[in-house]
Amino acid sequence: MLRGLHVPLVTPFTSSGEVAVDAIEKLASDYLDQGAAGLVALGTTGEVAALDPGERELVIEACARVCAERQALLTVGVTGNDTRSTARALQGLPSGVGAALVTVPYFLRPGERGVIAHFEALAEATPVPLVIYHIPYRTGQAVRAATFRQLGAHPMIAGMKYAAGGIDQDAVDLLGDLPEGFEVVGGDDAFISPLLALGAVGGILASAHLQTRGFVELVEAWNAGDAARARALGHRLARLSAALFAEPNPTVIKGVLHAQGLIPTPDVRLPLVPAGEAAVSQARLIAVHPGE
Repeated sequence: MLRGLHVPLVTPFTSSGEVAVDAIEKLASDYLDQGAAGLVALGTTGEVAALDPGERELVIEACARVCAERQALLTVGVTGNDTRSTARALQGLPSGVGAALVTVPYFLRPGERGVIAHFEALAEATPVPLVIYHIPYRTGQAVRAATFRQLGAHPMIAGMKYAAGGIDQDAVDLLGDLPEGFEVVGGDDAFISPLLALGAVGGILASAHLQTRGFVELVEAWNAGDAARARALGHRLARLSAALFAEPNPTVIKGVLHAQGLIPTPDVRLPLVPAGEAAVSQARLIAVHPGE
C-alpha cells in the first residue's frame, strides 16, 4: 500500500489568509501526474496545527477529489496525544481517505508499553489502516524496533513513517526483520536513499514538492535494485533536501513554490515566519540544477 513516493502537501494561503483550495488541487494533480503514488494531507508540512476544523475539512476534500480521479492513495495526518480523542478523529474521517498517519504520542512520553496500548486501541477503532509516524526528536519518545515489530503484526497497522533523524540501529534491526504486510517508508528527506537501500519501500518526503520526478525515480531505482543509479540520484537529491530544510519546514518550500508561481503567497502561520530571501534563492537554484 505504501510503496512509492507520497507527497505531504503544503497548505497554501491566499493573500487574505484563507486556504487556497484551487492551488491545493493544482499541486496535488501535478505531483500525481509526475508519478507520485499518493498524497499526505494535514501533516506537519501542511501546518495542520495552525488550521481550524473547517480548514482541515477543505484540505481533505480537495485532496480526496484529486486522488479519486487518479486512483491514488490519500493518507491523512491525525493529530492528538491522547487515545480517546485520536480514536474519535479517526472515526470521523470522510470517505476517500485510504490511510491515517498517526504520530507516536508526543510530549507525554508514555513509555513503550503505553505506545503499544495506544496503537492497539486505535487499531481496534479505526476504519482505515494506520501508518505509525515515528519522529522521536519531536515526540520525545524513543521506541525500539521490537515494539514496532509487535505493532506491525496487527492487520490494521499497515506500516510506519520512519523519521528518527538518521539511520540508527533500530532502523537496521526493524528493516532486517519486518512483520508480513508491514511496510516502512522514510520520512527524513536527506536520509531517504540509505533507508531505501536497507529495505524501505518508499518515502513521505516534503522535498518532493520540488524535483518530484527525481524522487519517484530514486524510489523506483532502489526497489528495482539499480544501486548505481539510485546512489547517484540520492546524493543529488540530498543536496536539495538540505537547502529546503535550511529553515523550519515548510517555510523554504513555500517560498520556492511561490517564486515559481505555483502558490499565491509564501505565507505561513505563526509561530512560523516566512523563510529568508537567501534561503529561498539558494533552494530555488538547487531545485533547478540539483546536480550542480
